[in-house]
Amino acid sequence: MTATTAENRPTAHGHPQRWLILGVICLAQLTVLLHNTVLNVAIPSLTKELDASTADIQWMINAYSLVQSGLLLTAGSAADRYGRKKMLVAGLALFGIGSLVAGLAQSSAQLIAARAGMGIGGALLITTTLAVVVQIFDDTERVKAIGLWSTVNSLGFAVGPLIGGVMLDHFWWGAIFLINIPVAIIGLVAVVSFVPESRSKQGDRPDLLGALLSTIGMTAVVYAIISGPEHGWASAQVLLPAAVGVVVLGAFAVWELRIPYPMLDMHFFRNQRFVGAVAGAILVAFGMGGSLFLLTQHLQFVLGYGPLESGLRTAPLALTVVALNLTGIGARLLPRLGTPGTIASGMTLLSAGLAAIALLGGSGYGGMLLGLVVMGAGISLAMPAMANAIMSAIPPEKAGVGAGINGTLAEFGNGLGVAVLGAVLNSRFAALVPAAVGAASLPAALAAAGTTQERARIADAFASGVETSQLVGAVAVLAGGLLAAVLLRRAERADSSGAAAAA
Repeated sequence: MTATTAENRPTAHGHPQRWLILGVICLAQLTVLLHNTVLNVAIPSLTKELDASTADIQWMINAYSLVQSGLLLTAGSAADRYGRKKMLVAGLALFGIGSLVAGLAQSSAQLIAARAGMGIGGALLITTTLAVVVQIFDDTERVKAIGLWSTVNSLGFAVGPLIGGVMLDHFWWGAIFLINIPVAIIGLVAVVSFVPESRSKQGDRPDLLGALLSTIGMTAVVYAIISGPEHGWASAQVLLPAAVGVVVLGAFAVWELRIPYPMLDMHFFRNQRFVGAVAGAILVAFGMGGSLFLLTQHLQFVLGYGPLESGLRTAPLALTVVALNLTGIGARLLPRLGTPGTIASGMTLLSAGLAAIALLGGSGYGGMLLGLVVMGAGISLAMPAMANAIMSAIPPEKAGVGAGINGTLAEFGNGLGVAVLGAVLNSRFAALVPAAVGAASLPAALAAAGTTQERARIADAFASGVETSQLVGAVAVLAGGLLAAVLLRRAERADSSGAAAAA
């Protein structure tokens, strides 16, 4: 029996204050997600004010995402066992305290430690917010609510650099952290006042070894993905943590199968609906993360825009997602198309947007704008349907773990998209650039070029590499969407056959 406070027990149509609660947790979620990208624009200020080295800057950026992604499954499990409201309060408190320490940091080490603390709070918030959404909304409104929750994810990822740039134009670098504190305080008051407590059945023993193994394994894998572009994918700095991560995650899977109280029930992976949703979720994140990585380079190196101009020109992607999810188009289409049809449609649009950018974006921003809008339409359809499919395939008492899985898939897919599409770009660029010039990077190759004609050939080679990698991403997303739709359709047929046999 799920523990829920009597005064806040949801009604047959969901919790009476569910939309207010959704607004509160989305505000907290947005603040967390902004800090995945907001620090990038502060790098020059940090280098000057804190005398930070290149390695210091890398750890300032990566400490947050590394700790956050490594703890997602553990945080979700803790929310299920100890109470989602408690973990939401703890996450807001840790995030607020970490932001205060970061804003007042006097050294690189202090800022890195503060960012790691913010990552712990972020992991608790990301998993708990989705779990709370599942608890307070019934089946008729859950897809729309998850759509709004997904909108915040897309918005946070896209507008971080823009907000950071505006803040740095008017204040010192610490302001990008201190602005979180009033949000955390408002969130704490609202959560304590309105959010109902819920948790899984009493009596489950905590899976401490599982928590340790999942944290180590995920941290190692994410570290390898983050380090790949800098050190090279075949370097010891990448292969060693990747191998450690794979081995430890394998040990985690074996351990979870052997114990009676697993943190993550591995039998979920026998559920075709769950497997289909997992495959689709990874590839949506793959397409979105990889495409934004490529878009930044396309805008700056191919079309010649500056960093802030590039950020502004990627905004239509997020704006399209926001507009379509706020109008509830995805939620209205889902009952008509079904989950497999909605996911296939969304992934097809996402693939078409990537292809449009690849084929039309080189001639100017107009073609890219079309691709961004089509991509946004695809994401607004696919992401909420995918998250709903994952959460629906998991028992309600394990909602926190389900949210942890969803967050982990997003982190993994983003990293995989950057790694794979970046490798395709580099391979194509290296094949086209004259060997005498060298192909370590576009700026280095341009600097080594001797003539205007040679620089033009190098720029064309890079544009060709971007186009090729975007087309590879489009094919991967389309194939993943069709695979996810087929698996989900088969699962629905199997469920229907089982229900008919039982009747």
